[in-house]
Amino acid sequence: MTRVTVATSTTTTLGTMHPLATEELAHACGVGIDWVAQLVEIGIVEVSSPTPAQWRFESADLQRALAARRLERDFGIGLDAAALILDLQREVRRLKATLRAQGLED
Repeated sequence: MTRVTVATSTTTTLGTMHPLATEELAHACGVGIDWVAQLVEIGIVEVSSPTPAQWRFESADLQRALAARRLERDFGIGLDAAALILDLQREVRRLKATLRAQGLED
């Protein structure tokens, strides 16, 4: 007899209609709310409300938060350095897209 284990996961599409609250973003990253507050303070994610209870995060925010968490966890770097790395990655992607649009890069 062969046993088969099936793993399932649930996904949620984020956007302007279903943003994440602060606690949900913290949970998705496996961290506390204080860590999310540091992301906001450093500028890794941006918010339009003054208090954490009112903050809402979309898919791009979740992606940046998870990327910052991986950099912090995997390489032991601080969030300031993670912010710099994420900004540089975004700029490289933008420049490559510009080159592709001009037919200068494959």
